[in-house]
Amino acid sequence: MSFIHRINEWSSKHHPKWLVILRAILGICLFIKGIQFISKSVAFEQLLSQTTIIHNISLVALSTLIPWIHLLGGTLLLVGLFTRLAALIQVPVVLGAIFFVNSKQGVFVGESDLLFPILILMLLLFFLIEGGGPFSLDHYFQDSKKLNEG
Repeated sequence: MSFIHRINEWSSKHHPKWLVILRAILGICLFIKGIQFISKSVAFEQLLSQTTIIHNISLVALSTLIPWIHLLGGTLLLVGLFTRLAALIQVPVVLGAIFFVNSKQGVFVGESDLLFPILILMLLLFFLIEGGGPFSLDHYFQDSKKLNEG
């Protein structure tokens, strides 16, 4: 039995129903953040240009890619489709927000946004391990696949 299969089995047996609501809220937050990045694209590009590591990577590509990653990943997390993959794709973006953008401001500054991406990162890592749960499209398609096989 593979490691991933064992995680799936454990997750399906130990997944409280309230985690579905938490996963949906996380998906909505990421989706809204993607909309904010698109609606304030000039300010977002300026924020990205202030970081030192971005100069080696195309600024235009990142300012286009990051909002769409949040939109797609947030939607997938909301409905619970490819939950682990959606969480995995979000992790590098949120890590970039923590280390390259928000870390300049500091944690204890009055208007610091550093705690929000740290919380989002912890939730993403949790759902990367836990999966979508019983009320997700992942679970629905798994069950329908078992019915078709058996």
